[in-house]
Amino acid sequence: MEPGEALSSAAQIAVALAGFAGVVVVFRRESVHEWSPADKLRLRLLLTNSILPLVLCMIGLLLLTIRPAPAGIWRWCSGFAFVASLLVAITMTKIFRRLDLREIQRERATRFVFYLFGFLGTAAMVLQLYNTGFLGAFWPFFTGIVFQLVTAMFQFARMILLPPE
Repeated sequence: MEPGEALSSAAQIAVALAGFAGVVVVFRRESVHEWSPADKLRLRLLLTNSILPLVLCMIGLLLLTIRPAPAGIWRWCSGFAFVASLLVAITMTKIFRRLDLREIQRERATRFVFYLFGFLGTAAMVLQLYNTGFLGAFWPFFTGIVFQLVTAMFQFARMILLPPE
């Protein structure tokens, strides 16, 4: 599959996942403002992990329109992906740490899932750095996008399957 096709497909998936956030909100009885902090964090993760891959796909597609294609296109994309992912990770970690400790202790799965995806996200970010410095290939950049989309899919499934807190 060519990079343009892969990015286009990923962008479509990202838009669908962002739309699913609206479905989640509509099916809840209470307003978003009445949700527990953990549920609000899950919604933020769903939205962030849908919008960030969409932005990364759009940047990649934009750079692919340049003729001839720049030599360092995937290095630039991976560098941007690293910075954006780092900012998102810092923000989400701050929000997670502000959650009520009793609430987190009560639900060990929340803590486990947060740290599991945090570890995988860190690996994806290290791959972005490696791609920026050494590889300059498409697949590491796309791996970061796929990681974000899988995380969003997991959050969507979790919000649908778990009862509200």
